[in-house]
Amino acid sequence: MRKAIRIFDIILAAVCAVIFAFVAAGELILPDEVVSFGDDGGYYSSLYSYAGDKTKQVAEQSATQVKREIKLLGVIPVKTVSVTHSQQKQVLVSGEVFGIKLYTDGVIVVGTQSVDSDGKSVNPAEESGIRTGDIIVSINNTEVFSSNEVTSILNENNGDSYKIKVKRDGRYRTFVLTPAYSEREGCYKAGMWVRDSTAGIGTITFYNKEQGTFASLGHQINDVDTNSLMPLLEGEAVGAAVTRVQKAQSGKAGSLSCDFSEEIIGQLLDNNENGLYGAYARISEYAKPYDIASRSEVHKGKAQLLSTVKEGKPELYDVEITHIRYRGDSEQKDIVLRVTDKKLLDITGGIVQGMSGSPLIQDGKLVGALTHVIINNPEKGYAVFSDTMLKASTIAE
Repeated sequence: MRKAIRIFDIILAAVCAVIFAFVAAGELILPDEVVSFGDDGGYYSSLYSYAGDKTKQVAEQSATQVKREIKLLGVIPVKTVSVTHSQQKQVLVSGEVFGIKLYTDGVIVVGTQSVDSDGKSVNPAEESGIRTGDIIVSINNTEVFSSNEVTSILNENNGDSYKIKVKRDGRYRTFVLTPAYSEREGCYKAGMWVRDSTAGIGTITFYNKEQGTFASLGHQINDVDTNSLMPLLEGEAVGAAVTRVQKAQSGKAGSLSCDFSEEIIGQLLDNNENGLYGAYARISEYAKPYDIASRSEVHKGKAQLLSTVKEGKPELYDVEITHIRYRGDSEQKDIVLRVTDKKLLDITGGIVQGMSGSPLIQDGKLVGALTHVIINNPEKGYAVFSDTMLKASTIAE
């Protein structure tokens, strides 16, 4: 009898330990705030849900925000979340490739260079305190908006010092830069490289007719040299057509090559960590209406990626969602997916540059947008939740 009791105690302790582990994991990985579009059921997986009494749930939806308890297996309390009820949102899902022409708000310092002066090597920009990644906003109290302006001002000098105001990490700083005389070139040099624009390609995720905006990329555009966010002053989204595909390989990113057209799709409004947004001038003839899924509706399993990887219209390709994070450091990587479609693998080798923003469809709803490829395994990549992009497309109005 004692042996049986001991075995029972061991089994009970093991069960309690497992339950505690799942409760602790749920507390850690599940969100504190939830946006619910209509009646999404309130399920995060077969384990965790905040769905309760149906009558109470319907009554709650008349309120803007309510508190709900997420439970393990619908029984064991895990945590209390704030649920914001919203009407079901619908957007026009695109998947078309487009061209990006972006001009910065200020001039980015993309590098510094030493100057041979008086028999020694000096770096005027670096010695003044200016760093790669700084954004020059004015010189001698005169605002500058282009690299040509900066170059012209700094080149027209006889060794005089300049007061240069820069933006760094969201704060403004002022430095005094004194150009050095380059004996080799016979003129004074500031010793820095600057950039004011960039161009590229991406994929439009959706058009938000309610706001008159479009959402794309799912991630920010960074400067190629500094890897810092390009501060948007203005820009255009233009039509593009795929001309060539460089297939992805393990350890080497592939890419789409495109020809830009003169057709302006829209004006760029915002470049932020969750995508590139703008006001559209026209809507693609291939765009179709889809409901936006709340993140609690997204689940592991089969899904489809809508993308343009060859000449013609966007096509749906099979993928599998393998992992979902509801609380992560980067919203751009909340969803992990794997390409399973042989046709897409034959064309691209997996996920390539230019596909960023490709809509992710599951159960007939827009659940996210492709953001990054996993370089060592290009069949895998990351995606951002669609409700994150929807919120950003509203702010960008």
